[in-house]
Parts: sequence; C-alpha cells; structure tokens
Amino acid sequence: MYGYDQNVGPGQQQYAQPQPPPQQQMPGGVGGVGGYGQQQQPPLYPEPSPPSLVDAVRAFTTGSLTPEDFQQVFAGSKVYCPRGDNPGFLALHNTQQPVIPMFTSLKELRRYAGKESKYFVITGAEVIDLLPTGYGFVLDMEGDHRIVFDAKAVEQMVDFAMRRMYG
Repeated sequence: MYGYDQNVGPGQQQYAQPQPPPQQQMPGGVGGVGGYGQQQQPPLYPEPSPPSLVDAVRAFTTGSLTPEDFQQVFAGSKVYCPRGDNPGFLALHNTQQPVIPMFTSLKELRRYAGKESKYFVITGAEVIDLLPTGYGFVLDMEGDHRIVFDAKAVEQMVDFAMRRMYG
C-alpha cells in the first residue's frame, strides 16, 4: 500500500512503506508477472541510423542526395560555429555575399580556426531559424567537400522548413 496506513485508529496516522509488487514464478523458472525478469530481445532488423552531416554533405555535393533529404539531415545535426567575444555568428564579409562559416565537426572547425578557437554548437534547424536575413553560410570551409549556401538558398531552406512544419 502506498501513502498512509488506513488500518490505524484515529489520531494515530502512520505512513506505510511502499511494497514491491508480488513476484510469481513462471513455469521453467523464468521471469515473473508482467515480464519482470525477462530479457528484452534485440530487434531482428535494427533501425538504420540516419546519415551523419559529413556523409550528407558528401552525398549532396555529388548529387546522390536530394536537397530535401539533405535539409532533413542538416536540421537534426550538430553544427559547430566559430564565435567571437560577443554572442552571435561570425560573418565573412570579404565574399560576394556575406557568409557565416560553419563546420560539421570540431576537427573541421579547428582546421579552419585553430586549436584554441572559441565556438558554439547548435542544430541545423536552429541555424535556419537564427541566421540573419541576407546571409548565407559555408560548411567545412577548409574541408574536401566544402559547400556554400547563398542567401537565396537559405531563404529556400526556410520556406521548406515552414512548409514541413505548418503544411
């Protein structure tokens, strides 16, 4: 019984200790009521893990991944962003349009910004939500599969995310 003991007379209320449910032995000595003691069997065909952002970038740059599938992977992935002393994205303005460098891993960020660089980590969905209007971004600037999304591509990503979310 949980809570208080109802069998005690008035003015003598006492709290009872919770009792575990009774165990019943099943034939063959295995388990108990409701599956207690039974081991969970692993699924015969485990769910495939989603591709990593690095794999998605490679597949997208080679044309073997659609923009919609790439954006779905990007939205759920961690993105590493260099930062300064103030909160927010660091932008490169020495390009045709301002872009924000982002990286698929800490290793890629360190390759670009150095071992002691400051950074923050957010999801791709947060990038799409927080990126200032008129800015693009570049993934893995120093990597083998660098990819640039200009401001127009970012607007299309925002539109796609809104359609998926709100129909």
